[in-house]
Amino acid sequence: MATTRRTQQERRDQAEAAILAAAAEVVVEQGVRSLTLARVGERAGYSRGIVTHHFGTKQALVERLARATQAGFVPGLDELPPGLDRLLRLIDGYLGQLARLSVFNQAFLLLWAEAATQPDLAPIFRERDDAFRADLRDDIEASIAHGVVDPSLKPDDVAIAVVGQLRGIALQRLLEPRGVDVEQVRHSVVGYWRRALSAASATTSPV
Repeated sequence: MATTRRTQQERRDQAEAAILAAAAEVVVEQGVRSLTLARVGERAGYSRGIVTHHFGTKQALVERLARATQAGFVPGLDELPPGLDRLLRLIDGYLGQLARLSVFNQAFLLLWAEAATQPDLAPIFRERDDAFRADLRDDIEASIAHGVVDPSLKPDDVAIAVVGQLRGIALQRLLEPRGVDVEQVRHSVVGYWRRALSAASATTSPV
């Protein structure tokens, strides 16, 4: 009995993974507005009924896709406590991943950009951005408490600026890959935030 349950779960997981992969491919190759349950099912090799059974609605599918594409984008951060080191590693890792954007990552960026004009997408990506900013805010607040970040900075403002910069660079990379030297930008941006956030720089008087 236990073996049967595991097999059923494995089949379910396999079907859902195939459907999510197909959804990402449809978004990247045909555009966000082409994403339908029927088209995704056809791409994945399943009927629309199977897609509906697993996800229910297009919005639920997009929400799962958004979560799947964003989760684990920068590996190894979960083991780190909130603070400046985690923040800088996140920035460095995020930009490093842009050198090898997967179909899932491309789909996330396209859906995120489209959310500004699509009411059905907006709540999903507002929630994802809120979670992203909350993690960054935790890092800034911890860094201020540790005395390594300028206490005059507002964590909410820093979080907004970091998300805006990272997503903006990612969209530029998606639009024109040859126009963004990932390694050069990565080095410059991490260095910029290290200097901008430093508590020591805040106490340095101009000569």
